[in-house]
Amino acid sequence: MVEGMDKVIIVEGRSDKKRIENIIREPIEIICTNGTLSVAKLDEIIDATFDRDVYILVDSDDAGDKLRKQFRREFPEAEHLYIDRSYREVAAAPRNHIATVLLSANIDINTEFLV
Repeated sequence: MVEGMDKVIIVEGRSDKKRIENIIREPIEIICTNGTLSVAKLDEIIDATFDRDVYILVDSDDAGDKLRKQFRREFPEAEHLYIDRSYREVAAAPRNHIATVLLSANIDINTEFLV
């Protein structure tokens, strides 16, 4: 767990993480699942997110839907963020679209990405 960070965004891969890192202005830990969730990885995420606000931002495809379903069971309190299905992948979505999605969850973003 990163000290001083009250929020966590869970994404699938490193490219998703890189895509959103420079859009976010507040200190938020971004955790990558690398597409799958083993029991050990799930336990690690549960420990890292205890008593923090959790946001799920995964791809709009079958693998992302499966992962999202698993997170609904394990993290019922998490807020699910959705990119438009036409982009399919977080890494492929335009930065302004991602910024709007994050802003709708009250996550502080660099406003330059809203144009």
